[in-house]
Amino acid sequence: MPIESTVFVDTNVLLYAQDPRSPAKQGHAAQWLAWCWSGQRGRISSQVLNEVYVNLRKVAPTLSAQQARDVVRRYRNWKPWLVDDATVDHAWVLQDETAYSYRDCLMLASALHQGCRYLLTEDLQHGRKVDNLTIISPFVVLPQDLGMIE
Repeated sequence: MPIESTVFVDTNVLLYAQDPRSPAKQGHAAQWLAWCWSGQRGRISSQVLNEVYVNLRKVAPTLSAQQARDVVRRYRNWKPWLVDDATVDHAWVLQDETAYSYRDCLMLASALHQGCRYLLTEDLQHGRKVDNLTIISPFVVLPQDLGMIE
C-alpha cells in the first residue's frame, strides 16, 4: 500500500483500543492505530470524535472526563473532517445506493471527501468497495495484510 494512502477509522476501532473487556479486539485495534499513527495515515470526522467522547467512558469506566477529553484531543491530529451540508447530502446519496444506515453513510461520505483509500470498521461488509473506498475489518486483516485485499 502506498505510504500516502489514508485510512478513515470508525468509532468502534478507537473504542476497542481502550476496551479491556475484549483483549483480542483491543490488540488488533491497537496494531491498526499504531500503524495509522506511524505513517500519519489516520483520518476521522467530527462525528467520530463526538461518538468517541460519548462512548469512551462506557467502555473504559476508569477514565475520567479529563482523560476522555485528552483522548479526543489526541485524535484531532488526524485532521477530522467537519461534517457539513455537502457531507450530509453525499451521505443521503450513499444511503440510497448502499442501503447502509445514515450514520454509516455519513462516515463513508466523510472518508470519501478526505480522499481515503480505506475505511476501517467492523460494522460494514469487509472488502466491499464504495466508489474508491475499500471497507476493511480490522479483525479480519492486520495492516501488513492490506496488499492481499487489492
